[in-house]
Amino acid sequence: MASSQREAENSPARLGPLKREESWQRLGEGKFDLVVIGGGVVGAGTALDAATRGLRVALVEARDLASGTSSRSSKLFHGGLRYLEQLEFGLVREALRERELMLTTIAPHLVKPVSFLYPLTHRIWERPYTAAGLLMYDTMGGARSVPGQKHLSRAGALRMVPALKRSALIGGIRYYDAQSDDARHTMTVARTAAHYGAVVRTSTQVVGFLREADRISGVRVRDVEDGRETEVHASAVVNCTGVWTDELQRLSGGRGRFRVRASKGVHIVVPRDRIVSESGMILRTEKSVLFVIPWRNHWIVGTTDTDWNLDLAHPAATKHDIDYLLEHVNTVLATPLTHDDIEGVYAGLRPLLAGESEETSKLSREHAVARVAPGLVAIAGGKYTTYRVMAADAVDAAAVDLPGRPQSSITDKVPLLGADGYHALVNQADHLAGEHGLHPYRVRHLLDRYGSMVHEVLALGEGRPELLKPLEHAPDYLGVEVVYAASHEGALHLEDVLARRTRISIEYAHRGVDCAAQVATLVGEVLGWSKDQEKREVEVYKARVDAERESQSQPSDEAADALRSAAPEARSGIIEPVS
Repeated sequence: MASSQREAENSPARLGPLKREESWQRLGEGKFDLVVIGGGVVGAGTALDAATRGLRVALVEARDLASGTSSRSSKLFHGGLRYLEQLEFGLVREALRERELMLTTIAPHLVKPVSFLYPLTHRIWERPYTAAGLLMYDTMGGARSVPGQKHLSRAGALRMVPALKRSALIGGIRYYDAQSDDARHTMTVARTAAHYGAVVRTSTQVVGFLREADRISGVRVRDVEDGRETEVHASAVVNCTGVWTDELQRLSGGRGRFRVRASKGVHIVVPRDRIVSESGMILRTEKSVLFVIPWRNHWIVGTTDTDWNLDLAHPAATKHDIDYLLEHVNTVLATPLTHDDIEGVYAGLRPLLAGESEETSKLSREHAVARVAPGLVAIAGGKYTTYRVMAADAVDAAAVDLPGRPQSSITDKVPLLGADGYHALVNQADHLAGEHGLHPYRVRHLLDRYGSMVHEVLALGEGRPELLKPLEHAPDYLGVEVVYAASHEGALHLEDVLARRTRISIEYAHRGVDCAAQVATLVGEVLGWSKDQEKREVEVYKARVDAERESQSQPSDEAADALRSAAPEARSGIIEPVS
């Protein structure tokens, strides 16, 4: 093996099959300062925060990186305009500062500005009222990377968004926020943590807690792929499991300091040509707001906000949820959307800090962190945008259990993998495209997914030109991206690739079924699957899609959940409750 190839194999940020076995050995040896449970954005962020402070850290996740809430959000980095009305100025200011950091320093390759039209419907008072709120929004976070608000007449707003009914507005205001592929961003945070020395391991479920006298001293974990178990010793454990926070608390044998309630948010995905617009939109509803968000060749419409008390791993969208979204967006569209227009549907669960009887839309998006027992910290609540702040707070809370005093958080200065050199590569996209025989638009698409790691991705196509061709039934993606997902990004199952490393499961009407066999073959080459394993992966994925489609025709959460939860698990070794 050439030295450069050996170096690539041993890269700490390469979450491939060889690294997976090495990580298992490292988990069972020695002692960590911190074990982080949960591979969502807060867990990944906590691992990165701890690693960049010089701590020895391990991150374990029962399923896949971002497999819960962190792949099912509205995909926005935003201050939360509606929180201004709830007078949560601190939360908005904090979130806007994080948005600015993402755009400029931490992840400019993954996080991009996006415009929204706020349609005005009331004369006299609404424009100055909304303008005052947006002026605060434009200035609170020290934002310099997105344009400020722009006021539009009715005619101007209709030129920007021709899809609107003329009667739906009297004018409008355009403002900017930012968006990102949430699953890709979370995975990149985790890989960056690995780059700085963290052990990152998925399909690794916490099945028990270790104790020394009255304190938590680590966790017992199970590899859900092969059933092996080992003990992981640590000075402190951080529970970053979102909607599973209470379950993990019970597993630890203690009582939490706060309760977490799951709120279901459903989004639908429709083709870009179904809504003729140059901008996204934010619409008021009777309870909250509805976003129409541009997403490459699509629009994302969401979200709902309802209590969920059923299966936490697989929240199901119902016909009622989808009808709600269609009904509300169609109140302003000249050409209504129908069920036939929908390409994808996804449902996620927000981990909200629970009061006694509040509606979920009123529960706080503020986060809470507590040392719930000696050696055990829990963090919950918050919003995707503020994950970095939450992570720093979690590590600070764990500091009392760590040997010595840890350094302060520095993640506001740490770019994610792929950020360094990204802007220069954008300027060199035409040259890079010529080198690899690709269209420049394709290279720009890759740069916005991988940043400067694009060289690693394209290198896998050397000597295999077929990998630089689009997937047959999902032409937005190249074969080489599928290979890279398994060789570098920790994908272990077909579902990981189709639902998270790519977004094929929501971007195509076939939801990944038509390209499942081709993708399974490419993944199987990297992971050493037999033909029988490839076939099983395809069958399990198709069963998942069938169950989701059926559940989306059901009238109630209970009926939808019964159908969705009956589908087979890609990770069949999972034990409930999970981390």
